[in-house]
Amino acid sequence: MTFKIIVCIKQVPDTNDIKWTPMNTIQREGMDLVINPFDLGALQFASDIKTRFNDAQIILVSMGPKQAEESLRYGLALGADEAYLLCDKKFAASDTLATAYCLSCFVKTYVPDFNLIVCGQQAVDGDTAQTPTALAEKLGIPSVTLVTEMKSIDREHMTLVRELPSLAEEVDVQFPALAAVNTQIFQKQAKIEDFMRAQDKTIDILTACDIGTEECNVGIKGSPTQVRKAFRPIKNRDSRIIESAPDVDYIGFIMSEINKAKQ
Repeated sequence: MTFKIIVCIKQVPDTNDIKWTPMNTIQREGMDLVINPFDLGALQFASDIKTRFNDAQIILVSMGPKQAEESLRYGLALGADEAYLLCDKKFAASDTLATAYCLSCFVKTYVPDFNLIVCGQQAVDGDTAQTPTALAEKLGIPSVTLVTEMKSIDREHMTLVRELPSLAEEVDVQFPALAAVNTQIFQKQAKIEDFMRAQDKTIDILTACDIGTEECNVGIKGSPTQVRKAFRPIKNRDSRIIESAPDVDYIGFIMSEINKAKQ
């Protein structure tokens, strides 16, 4: 029986040149777009698993406009076997909850017999890290976040290493499951023959109707998150030179200055 790995990828804009729409969502038209770096780490993770099983299959899925097909084709050139694009005007302005809902509908409709879903820990254009866990919740499967390494795997379960700010821990999880990968490393370089092979493959473009979504759960209607304002942070820094003196209470002086700044 085929070991099916679904890899969720997102096409993201250059985060140094973000423009905003009147509805405070990212304007993606006319920008240079690439695969989210964390999703490349997820694809590397899936590729490593594929080497363990002769019958493993990597299925890419992305949700976005038609131009996201370019990223899916690149993923095919990097070793994926199939690719699907969820593309419908009804999906526009979906937040993480609505996105997770659409992805879950795709999985239930097209790959219900999956073994593993692999996502990047977060997308560099939003940095919320909410979609992977929301997707796992909607599918009713266990999820492991902040994954940096796979220690072992068989057809029933795998052992993962997740790194937290103060410690690293090993987690054993049974399939089906979801892993959110917290690395941005992809080792393989696609060759010209890989791109030629990818061009010959069909990318299925699916609408909201194709995956069986309810209109109230997608797009603006299905997105409880509302962005009131989007802007670039302005960093103001102030520094002072304190001359050395033996009778100065430095801690008291610094605390008094902090209190003044707060007022």
